[in-house]
Amino acid sequence: MTTINPLKRRLQADQAAAGVLITMPSVNLAQVFAGAGFDWLFIDMEHGSIDTAAMHHLIAATAGTACAPLVRVPRPDLSLCKPALDAGAMGLIFPMICTAEQAAATVRCINYPPTGDRGWGPFYAPTRWGLPGPMEYFEVANRELANIVLIEHIDAVENIEAIMAVPGIDVATVAPMDLAVSMGYPGDRDHPAVVAAIERAEKAILASPAALGGMALSSAEANAKIARGYRFLVMGYDVMLIQQIASQLLDGLER
Repeated sequence: MTTINPLKRRLQADQAAAGVLITMPSVNLAQVFAGAGFDWLFIDMEHGSIDTAAMHHLIAATAGTACAPLVRVPRPDLSLCKPALDAGAMGLIFPMICTAEQAAATVRCINYPPTGDRGWGPFYAPTRWGLPGPMEYFEVANRELANIVLIEHIDAVENIEAIMAVPGIDVATVAPMDLAVSMGYPGDRDHPAVVAAIERAEKAILASPAALGGMALSSAEANAKIARGYRFLVMGYDVMLIQQIASQLLDGLER
């Protein structure tokens, strides 16, 4: 059966998938990023100024491209997850997953029964997915949706083997900046202790059925991580990319 979700299609083929995080409720920006060739768009409802209506618009803005819209919700709570899924998100990103119990909660939130607890109401999702109607969507949703958990606290690293033993996780992404903060080394993702914690997480994730994800702020860093087994690459976020380009334009300007 053909996989509808372009992100899961890449992961199943053992191909790397590059994406970008968006914090701004800008349809225009989402269209630019989706059209630029990113494999997925990380719509941030945890730290970004994005409400439910804006999230729906950002998902719709990826239509007509091969960019899979993903939504980060603040926690695995059905009331937060259902609007994103029903709007057509092709996956959810769950922050601060530190225990196997929390990981299991993500599986229940993203799936319809009997695997999960998601309620019925996919009125808009079929259109974004290119399906005729809600029943066709229902038939494929549990198989096609991507469940992405973030490993971003030292407690998660300590429990990483138990977390990765939970069935139903598609991607486990190591977030080095939050991990560094939780270890008392803010801003220092290259601290030896942080590097050691990342390596422990990498080993457990690579030994699991899930894909390994992480941050890569350049193509060189991304290629190095792909060689180490990474397949889900966060290439930056909107504010950072805009600031970098603006600074480059002004660098050396005589005014």
